[in-house]
Amino acid sequence: MFNIVDEFDIKLTTEDILKGQGIDPGRASERLHKLSESVIEEAYSLIKPAAIYTLRNVNAFENKTIVFDGGTFEGSLVAQSMAGAAEIYIAVCTIGTELEERVEKLMDENPVIGVTLDGAGVAAVGKVSQTVEDLICSEAYKLDLSLGMRAEPGQEGWPIEQQRQVFSILPADKIGVHLTKNCLMMPRKTLSFVIPRGKNLDNSIAPCDICSKRDRCGWRNKKKATT
Repeated sequence: MFNIVDEFDIKLTTEDILKGQGIDPGRASERLHKLSESVIEEAYSLIKPAAIYTLRNVNAFENKTIVFDGGTFEGSLVAQSMAGAAEIYIAVCTIGTELEERVEKLMDENPVIGVTLDGAGVAAVGKVSQTVEDLICSEAYKLDLSLGMRAEPGQEGWPIEQQRQVFSILPADKIGVHLTKNCLMMPRKTLSFVIPRGKNLDNSIAPCDICSKRDRCGWRNKKKATT
């Protein structure tokens, strides 16, 4: 069974759009804040959010492989993040093609606005995926079950080629998404992820905690310094 979500209430702020460009809002100039604010309404008109997700039973763990109904996932990240799961959610989320097409035109006409609008797209697809994650959390809460760490193919410890498994399970074409031969999702503003579900999973673990670059990552160190 598949769940398709096509109703979203996406709200973008200037801070979201700056972060989508990799810019620290606290250090951004007033000009950058105004540029971000100037693209919000256009971004809303171009975003066409949609998502599809499913829940599959886990059958076995074999070394660094998780076997579930309809397929397998392999990798050290899988072994760490999904250990002990009874089920896994598999999801694909997108904002469609219109914003990307507009950004491509703007890169020739007004690249500054193009980059800013692209940041809005990054922020928007993140909010779409968070909405789906919230739905998943609600389902688990009603059943008194816990969720583990969210993981995405392409993260360290989970090869990008595993996207093929995701797309073999989910008919993502129903929301306008397809996978290229190089395992890139199209439209580009698309995210896929897996969340384990079970009785006593540890949801305090984050991808940063099991990343080999964690001790020299500027973003992680900055976050630690502000907490």
